Formats: sequence, C-alpha cells, structure tokens
Amino acid sequence: LPPPPSSESSYQTGANIIKDYVSRLTDSAGVYRMIGADNKVLYVGKAKNLKARVISYTRPLGMNNRIMRMVSQTQKMEFVLTKTESEALLLEADLIKSLKPHFNILLRDDKTYPYIAFGTGHDYAQIYKYRGRKIQGVDYYGPFASSHAVEQTLDILQKAFLLRTCNDYVFSTRKRPCLLHQIKRCSAPCTNEISLMDYKDSVKLAQKFLSGGTKSIVKDLTDTMYAASENMEFEKAALYRDRLNALGKTTIKDGFYPTTFSDADIVAIIQEFDMFCVQIMFFRSGQNWGTASYFPRANSECSISEVLDGFLGQFYQNKPCPSLIFISDDIPDSDTLSKALYMRYDVKVKIEKPHHSDAIKIMDIARDNASAALARKKSEKSVQSDLLKKLADILNIDTVLNRIEVYDNAHISGTNPVGAMIVVTPEGFDKKHYRTWKIKDKTMSAGDDYAMMREVLGRRFERILQDKPSNPETVPDLIILDGGQGQLSAVMAVATEYNITIPIIAVAKGEDRNAGRERFFIPNRPSFLLEHNDPVLYFVQSIRDEAHRFANGTHAKKRKMDMEKTSLDDITGIGTARKKALIAKFGSAKAVSSATLEEILQTPTISKQIAEKIFNYFNK
Repeated sequence: LPPPPSSESSYQTGANIIKDYVSRLTDSAGVYRMIGADNKVLYVGKAKNLKARVISYTRPLGMNNRIMRMVSQTQKMEFVLTKTESEALLLEADLIKSLKPHFNILLRDDKTYPYIAFGTGHDYAQIYKYRGRKIQGVDYYGPFASSHAVEQTLDILQKAFLLRTCNDYVFSTRKRPCLLHQIKRCSAPCTNEISLMDYKDSVKLAQKFLSGGTKSIVKDLTDTMYAASENMEFEKAALYRDRLNALGKTTIKDGFYPTTFSDADIVAIIQEFDMFCVQIMFFRSGQNWGTASYFPRANSECSISEVLDGFLGQFYQNKPCPSLIFISDDIPDSDTLSKALYMRYDVKVKIEKPHHSDAIKIMDIARDNASAALARKKSEKSVQSDLLKKLADILNIDTVLNRIEVYDNAHISGTNPVGAMIVVTPEGFDKKHYRTWKIKDKTMSAGDDYAMMREVLGRRFERILQDKPSNPETVPDLIILDGGQGQLSAVMAVATEYNITIPIIAVAKGEDRNAGRERFFIPNRPSFLLEHNDPVLYFVQSIRDEAHRFANGTHAKKRKMDMEKTSLDDITGIGTARKKALIAKFGSAKAVSSATLEEILQTPTISKQIAEKIFNYFNK
C-alpha cells in the first residue's frame, strides 16, 4: 500500500479544489460553504468580495492549523450571492444555526428570552410571563435574561400595582376574591373590588415603571401617601407605603444606575485556554433586567475578537436588540453588523467599547461575572468528565462517553403514552437535544412498557442510521434505559434488527423502588449493584431522574392539552392564537358558540371569513 498523504499534500489537494472555484467567482458579496466528505458542511463564511476572500485559503503563509485542516478536508464549495455584505452576514448566521458546521464558532444553548406581557384585549389587563412569538393585542416588555428575572419583576409589580395574573377563564368564573387579594398581591377586579378606571390607572403605572419611569412613579406615590396620612386615612397610606417598599427593591439592585444610557446590552468575553465565556447584561429603561452566560464552541486558535464577532451575529439573529451594544473587545467589522441588525429589526444600532465611567464600571462587572461563570463551568466539566470515565470503566466501554442518551416512558393506565429521551455530555445536560415521541401503535396493550420501548428505540435507531454519515456527533456512545431486564431484552432485539452496536444498559430501582439500590442490567453479563456511596451511582441516579422528570412533564402537558380541547379545535383555520383570542374575549368555548357574528368579528386576529366559519359551525 502507498504511504498515507502528508498534511502538506492534503492541504495542497484542498487548495487546488478551491483554486478551481476561484477562477469562476466574481467580486460580488455573498456566502460560501466549504463541504467535505459525505456532503458534510465544514464551514460557512461571508465576504464583501467572494473572490478575494476565497482565494486567501490557497495561500498557506500565516495560516493557522485549524484553517489548514479545514482546507485539507474541503472537497467542494457552494456559493450564494447577495447584494450587500450585511445581507451576507444575516444569511451566514441563519446557515450556521441550521447546519452547525464543525469549523465555525457556534453559539450553544441558544434560546428565546422571556418577556412580561399585558393582555390588552381585556378591559382588566392580565400581566404574565411570556416566551414565544409575539401576537397582536398584547403589549410586551423585555427581553429579560432569565425566567428568574421575570418572576422577580412580576413579584414587584404584583406588590406595587396589584395587577391580576389569572387567565381570562378563571377571571370570568370567580365568585369571590382569591388568596392573592387576601395577601395584597391583587386588587381583585374579578369581583369588582376595584373600579375599571382605577385598575386601568394601575396598569398604566406598571407599564410606565417598565418603561423607565420609576422616579416619577415613586414621587407620585410618596405624595399620595403623605396626603392620605394628613387626611387621617392611615389604611390607605399604609397601602401606598407597601407599594413604595416594593418599588424600593429595584432602586438598590446592583448598587448602581446607568446615567449615560437607558437601553443597552453589555457584552463581555473571557478566554481561558480552549474555553470562552460571553456574559451579557440587559439594561432596559435604565434598569438591569438580568444577566446570561454563554459558552460558544470555538477552537483555541480563534482570537477573542473572532469569537465575539461570530457570537454577536448568531445571538441577535432571532432576538430584538437595543440601539446600543457595548462590547469588551473590538470586532473586525462592527459597521456591517450594525447594518445587518438595522435590516432585520429596523433599529439603528451602535456597537462600541464603553467610554463613560458608568458603562466602563458595568463592563468590569460583566467581565468579573464571565470569569466566575467560566471557572464554574470548567469545574463542572472536570467533575462530569471524571464521572463519565468511571462509568465507562464500570461498563467495560473503551470509547470516550461524549454523548449518553437516557430513555423513559410515561403514561397513566396506558393513556396519553409518550416516550422521552434526554442527552448527557461532558458539559452536562444538553437540553436542546431532548426529544419526545408520541406512541403511534394503537394495537399495543395499555401500559405495555416493553412495546413502548421497542417503538421509541426503533424510531430512534432509524434516525441514527440516517444521520450518522452527516452528523456522527449525534450518535450516542451509550444508551441507558429506565427499566430492568425486560426493557433491555426488548430494545436489544430492535438493535439487532437495525444492526446497531451501540452499548445499551438498563437501570432499575431496587425492591420497593428504593433509590440507592439501583440494579444495572448489561447484555451477556450478570446484573449488579454499585456501592450505595459510589459517586457513579449518584450520577446515574441524577440522569435517570432527569429523564423521569422530562417524560412525566411531557406526559402532563399532553394530558392537559387533551383536557383543554374544545369544540373550537374542530374548526378548520382555528389555531392556538385564534383559540386564545376567542376564549380571552368570551371566557369559554361555550360562550363563543352563542355569540353573534358581529361579536365574533370584534375579536382580534379574527377575519370576516373566519368569523363566518365559526358562526356557521355553531349555527348549522
């Protein structure tokens, strides 16, 4: 056999392929994809001048090892032309998110952020936490960095303005005030304990507070409190005192208020060896609405500026941005990113390093938080990696456990059966890869766990065989089943059918389902127990419990959806948003059935055609 090609010759092979494409490229802006074996996308990049950018990959002088490896693996390229570099940046971010190329900087744990919403379609507006696509008839304030930040603010708003949080159906059926009214968290508009005009004034004050009008609100409430006290209305004065105390908690938060800006994101990045941490602090209306930590996947050879640039492009791909973004380090082309954000959100965005003292102070705090978050992440990763190595040793598995999939089923007497999968990596639980399956086999006996496992794993094995050529990282190194020998035997039969050789084990609770007496079942080996104080046992318990939690939570949601199903679900064209709008207006599906066509037409998001369809359905 001939000797394997050297790295130099491999690079030259890839460079020659790229040169062939360069000869047919123009000077237009656009996006390029470098593609390797099995049509796997290696890298997605954008360029103001495609020809000039792509030809740089054929010049090895000054090129780092990461780029040389990428060129060596390149077998073909694809291009999309755009009118401007900003359009190319937006397309690049979309493609990176969907394709997840190996050599790109990837934003992990990308998620939508929660908002505080006011349901303005009702006379007595409801206030609640919201995450998802915005709909008409609702006012949104945010985004907040986390659910905790939203819940803290909602708690303050409840205490200060006594707004209702119950849904419209509960509101319409109340006969007497609920407990929240008794503990002074709600003004009980459901039973007319407050007039409509006074309630609307409270809503306006709450919205003013979320828009940065805290100081004027505090002054007005203080004046009202003193006036009530002078008029000997001490109970009323005490009510305003409690509201002021609630608002006072926000004014001392973090010990500072920005004075040179109102709305801004503070973005700081820290690097230690091959790990990066990006910390973002959200400021809206002069208030700190929380912080979030991200750990983008990047090669250690990438510069901080390169990682920050790639992160920002992906982060704001699906999130509204403020008019000001402070960054800890310069990025290659902030003007292009600003133009791209303007194209996407119609907001003129300024991206710069902080210059004023308060912004510099906040940036220092963000850097400190990033350092602390990175230290915690490294510690957790180290502990997790050690546990994975010990688990592999116990199970006699030679490969590194980079991905473990844990499966569980949930049902009640066979009703609403679902299968669930969680994913565990050296970084911890990988929630974006969690999956659920609705059990399709209607012929199986109610509550047949073995048959449910066979169906779920059969469908998963089919997917593994499809994804393995292009996405080998999604193939598990170990599968853990929540169950005993029966579940293991059922799944092993399916694995044999699909020619799957992935290690599979089952973990069952001991007698009386006592945690700590878990028994491990492995093919072709006697079952065994671990010592009750073994760290690996605690680790397996934790991931098994997470799978159980996720399966039960999914089952509960499915059961609730079935219970909440109404006659509106049988009308073509009535989706979740329209159903919510109708129930918000009329209080129940039954009330909709007796409504006139004119009344239905007054509902937000309901067109004349849909209104006629609804009216005709109930008035056949």
